[in-house]
Amino acid sequence: MTIIAETSNNKKSHLREPLVRNRLKLFVPPIALDRTFGIPLHRQIYRQIAEAIRSGAVDYEARLPSTRAMAGMLRVSRNTVLAAYEDLAAEDLVRGEHGSGMRITRRGNEKIFGLRQVIRAAGYPARVLELADPDGNPLYINS
Repeated sequence: MTIIAETSNNKKSHLREPLVRNRLKLFVPPIALDRTFGIPLHRQIYRQIAEAIRSGAVDYEARLPSTRAMAGMLRVSRNTVLAAYEDLAAEDLVRGEHGSGMRITRRGNEKIFGLRQVIRAAGYPARVLELADPDGNPLYINS
């Protein structure tokens, strides 16, 4: 439902625009915790959310529940959820925005390549001779 503003008593018009903008989708991941399992709870939460992001089950820029809400849903400590969210942020899967929670930063099935993979995929240089100097440092000769 969209609420539309109309002209008020003081004749100010809001041009019939929505008063509330559409918010980005909230992603509530299906998480199953096994408290008897040897893996800590925050790692279980991290792994399940990370898998959902990497598989593409989550929309880009979707918002995760707040740490308090997620902790309440999972019946765990807020610190447990904070640790899981910090691990996700360290992997660059989510980012925190002040006042707006955690948002998904990567699209599903997006691969991140390092410099070596990019150079190798480009086939540059086509042939490289690898040698080592007397100290053991690698030397590369392009042919």
